[in-house]
Amino acid sequence: MNINVFFISLLLGLLMIFFLFKPLNLKQQNFVDVPLFELNGFILHEMNIEGLVTFMNGREAIRYSNRYVVNDINYTDNSKEYIANMKAKYAVYKDDIIDLDGGIIYLREDGLTFRTNSAQYDKSTHIVKADGKYVSYRGVNVISGNALKYNNLLDTIESKNVSVTYKLGDKI
Repeated sequence: MNINVFFISLLLGLLMIFFLFKPLNLKQQNFVDVPLFELNGFILHEMNIEGLVTFMNGREAIRYSNRYVVNDINYTDNSKEYIANMKAKYAVYKDDIIDLDGGIIYLREDGLTFRTNSAQYDKSTHIVKADGKYVSYRGVNVISGNALKYNNLLDTIESKNVSVTYKLGDKI
């Protein structure tokens, strides 16, 4: 074999590799919101010097650096005069604010109950806000309407488009 044919075939092979070979292009990704851990069937207790302040459990939760995302949440707040319990299918707990979604039931120790599909509970102010339709009960009294704002400390309700059924007392 002629040395010129060898070097020409070697040059052609190298040129083919140079022009036809495309190296693997790795795409770098920046993950901003990476979960820290995931919990299944969890119970969370928050305590202070006076005792149990918060009790929360759920089917599963994902903890991010700044929030919890919880499925099938059962949240109890025992930090004020009345114990308040909330249940929902989905919740995001971030900075003392809980955004609840799906089949929400709010129960208070004195018998106040309301149901809605979307609500927000601010743990620091003890205010529950629901932008959609709701139905509230206390004994046989029923309130239904839109855009509920309930203050657990003052025991006041603000609402729009209200329909109230209220029993005044027993007949003699």
